Amino acid sequence: MTADVIVEASALGDLLRAVVGATGSAAAEAEEVARHLLEANLQGHDSHGIMLLPRYVDHVRDGKLHPNVTPEVIRQDPSLALFDGRMGYGQQVGRTCMDWAIGAARAHGHAVMGLRNVHHIGRVGTYGEQAAAAGMISVHFVNGVSGAPAVAPFGGSDGRLSTNPVCVTIPPATPGGQPLVLDFATSAIALGKCRVAFNAGRPVPAGALVDAKGQPSTDPGVLYRDNPRGALQSFGAHKGYGLALVCEILAGALLGGATAWRPELRDSGIVNSWLAFVLDPSRFGDIAAFRSELAAVIADVKASPPADPDSPVLVAGEKERITKAKRLAGGIPVDPTTWCNLVRAAQSLGINAIPEVR
Repeated sequence: MTADVIVEASALGDLLRAVVGATGSAAAEAEEVARHLLEANLQGHDSHGIMLLPRYVDHVRDGKLHPNVTPEVIRQDPSLALFDGRMGYGQQVGRTCMDWAIGAARAHGHAVMGLRNVHHIGRVGTYGEQAAAAGMISVHFVNGVSGAPAVAPFGGSDGRLSTNPVCVTIPPATPGGQPLVLDFATSAIALGKCRVAFNAGRPVPAGALVDAKGQPSTDPGVLYRDNPRGALQSFGAHKGYGLALVCEILAGALLGGATAWRPELRDSGIVNSWLAFVLDPSRFGDIAAFRSELAAVIADVKASPPADPDSPVLVAGEKERITKAKRLAGGIPVDPTTWCNLVRAAQSLGINAIPEVR
């Protein structure tokens, strides 16, 4: 196993902007996509960060990802809208659609937003943070189609679903406070985390994978090396599987987007569909009372004596903020395979100003 390289965050951001810009994106889109990817790495979600950019570059070249796209409005009512992402950069299209949902919720107290046929939207928590910064509660269901499905249904042994994430965010209880950001794949671990482990020559946690015979494995190579390949398992046995299936139905089937069972759609790049609910908490009663109770509930759970004195009880989003502070101060660790892939992608676009690593 080879040691990670360490890259300074601002220098890495410069490289990401240059690469996205070189694929044809306007400056604002390059900034948005780069910011999103960098933030994922800063928060410790390396599976949704810079590792993805070489694949994006390939998809632009193959006509599967289209820079500078604005979403098409399929339907728009005062508090409900359906958009088609036209296979644009999901990070840019997604922020545009969430801007609409936040505005609609501010005007009407609630909003429902559907987005289909968009390239990878990235870390879903980003959009939850966007809503929370506007004082809104949000709930998100996402499905994805990208090659053969990789997640086995509960009791099964081959891939039938994607890692279909769920996200819930709640704005801070106090001014200047931090939101709750619950953002998780319905698989035991995200597919990208398996790729990170495979690139780095590391095992994955027990319970995350089965091989092609349905036997437990900690070797990510069962997904990337073996033929026939193994599969990811859902978290929480039948519970995670049930949530994954709900994502497939609510985000994919309901919105008329891609679903994992259709083999003719699997060579389209990365295709996401996303259903979001945005709520204005001030419409439900006394907002001051809600914030007071929210603060009290959080304080109560965090006051639980930790089983490990060195690991206090955290709430959703707190671990990411701790990781971000460390990585801003000490640099972002990147496995050598991911770094080499990113450098090659940059150089293939004529970018030779590569940040120094240590």
